[in-house]
Amino acid sequence: MKATATREGGFRHVVKVRGHEIGIDETTDTGGTDAGPSPQELLAASLASCTAVTMEMYAARKGWDLSGVEVACDYTPAERGCPTRFNLTLRLPDSLTEDQIERLQVIAAKCPVHRTLEGEAMFNERVERVALAR
Repeated sequence: MKATATREGGFRHVVKVRGHEIGIDETTDTGGTDAGPSPQELLAASLASCTAVTMEMYAARKGWDLSGVEVACDYTPAERGCPTRFNLTLRLPDSLTEDQIERLQVIAAKCPVHRTLEGEAMFNERVERVALAR
């Protein structure tokens, strides 16, 4: 998987993933123009959407109806002495049994983004110098 962010101006960037483009920016109170979600908001969006899709895939295999499923993610970045906090709210159909809901909660925690955020991460960074177009 690969994502590439290219600056458009100010803090505004276009992120390219496969054949898709996503505009990102910072909020006006942090110096951006609010032309798109911030990178941190995209992180919350990644967790919410991955959780929803993971539960939906599992429910489809079981033949369970998850119409109207919604996952909300409230994200508080780490600050001194406080860890990063993700609060997930799973909004599930009231037609599901308690056993189904318990199982979906277990499955939700197994989504790839959740596991990535929960686990150890490694970063390799390198610099490539490029000539600016004039």
